[in-house]
Amino acid sequence: MKFKASTLFTLITIFVAALLTLLNHYQIAAIDSQVLIGFRWLAIVGLFLYGLRKKSLTSWILISMVVGAEIGNDFPNIGMELQVLSKVFLKMIKTIVAPLLFATLVFGIAGHSDLKQVGRMGWKSLVYFEVVTTIALFLGLAAINISKAGVGIGNPPGVAEELPKVEAQTTSDIILHIFPENVAKSVAEGQVLQIVVFSILFGIALAMVREDKRQPMLKFTESLSEVMFKFTNLVMYFAPIGVGAAIAYTVGHMGLGILVNLFQLLATLYVALIVFLMGVLFPIALIVGVPIKKFLKAIAEPVSIAFATTSSEAALPRAMEAMERIGVPRKIVAFVMPTGYSFNLDGTTLYLSLAAIFVAQAAGMEFSFGQQLVIVFTLMLTSKGVAGVPRASLVILLGTAASFGMPVWPIFIILGIDELMDMARTSVNVIGNCLATVVIAKWEGEFDENANNEEITTI
Repeated sequence: MKFKASTLFTLITIFVAALLTLLNHYQIAAIDSQVLIGFRWLAIVGLFLYGLRKKSLTSWILISMVVGAEIGNDFPNIGMELQVLSKVFLKMIKTIVAPLLFATLVFGIAGHSDLKQVGRMGWKSLVYFEVVTTIALFLGLAAINISKAGVGIGNPPGVAEELPKVEAQTTSDIILHIFPENVAKSVAEGQVLQIVVFSILFGIALAMVREDKRQPMLKFTESLSEVMFKFTNLVMYFAPIGVGAAIAYTVGHMGLGILVNLFQLLATLYVALIVFLMGVLFPIALIVGVPIKKFLKAIAEPVSIAFATTSSEAALPRAMEAMERIGVPRKIVAFVMPTGYSFNLDGTTLYLSLAAIFVAQAAGMEFSFGQQLVIVFTLMLTSKGVAGVPRASLVILLGTAASFGMPVWPIFIILGIDELMDMARTSVNVIGNCLATVVIAKWEGEFDENANNEEITTI
């Protein structure tokens, strides 16, 4: 009965707050701003009551996003000061990634000593990644050519932020970037792909040594992976605060009005990403036989973290744990997901193809279909490994613009709403990589349909 009462209170307060806000926005009724703020915070109290009854970490993360948006809107100065909390959360997550990847990959490869399976998973993963990202690439290209969001945009008189100067990457640079020269440096710089390459080679080498030499290291990596998953659980208690602070900062320094100013570009990206999710990833899930309800429940938390922090890396540890809980073996999760962070950037690939042509349209540059293909395929190569870094795709975009003689000023227009765009594309990156682990597990015949599906977000 108490649960029903708190739920009813939550729904009523949210409805009243939304109704009053709409009436005031469309000037149907003049409502004092303080009254509006009061009703919105009353709705938040209702959400808190719901969260106390639900006792789910995912629920608290979603509630904190609402609270953060309200703080950023009502008290922008405070919202901007809260950025330090989101940075603390991201720093703690980054401490998890390298040891977790190393431990799970090495144990997954050397623990089973099946090097043929490692090679098999490698080519299957790469085939799947390239097919899906190529579809995303063409979808982004089609979306911007249909909407023509960049056509007619004039060169603004000034810019609000400086972007780093980026030299165009050569093929040699791209290839060399894959391989680590110093594993400690790779860990310090958060180079996920380099950590993966080192861990795979280390695991293969460990599988080739004598049993008495292999077992101590295997036990160490197994224990380390278990400890890092528990470490992740501890850090996740701070997730609602970190996520709420990230949203408060975004709304505080941008304001909600930015949505209106560049709505066409935002709408083009969001619609294209929704089409990709429903027209590509959802059919793949159905064809492969993914348990949709169980899968959606498992990805809710990592996707919400990725959306708020605009960092796929922040969602990686929890996403790995969630996929293992729904039936994907740890050795497959440990191999496919971090590899996908470099080769399966569905949302980023779609965004980059869309953004590159937007820059050309805004600059009034006419590119043939063949020239557009060259641009977007270049972007697909240069974007490997950027998913873990917020707004790193802007750096990739700058490098590509330099390569094809495009001006920089249209990128500053994108910069104004890049965080809002980054939220969507990062979420799609995480969804795509979670799905990829299930697809490869099904392909390998190792998906456990009867896996323990207990709620992993309970606190």
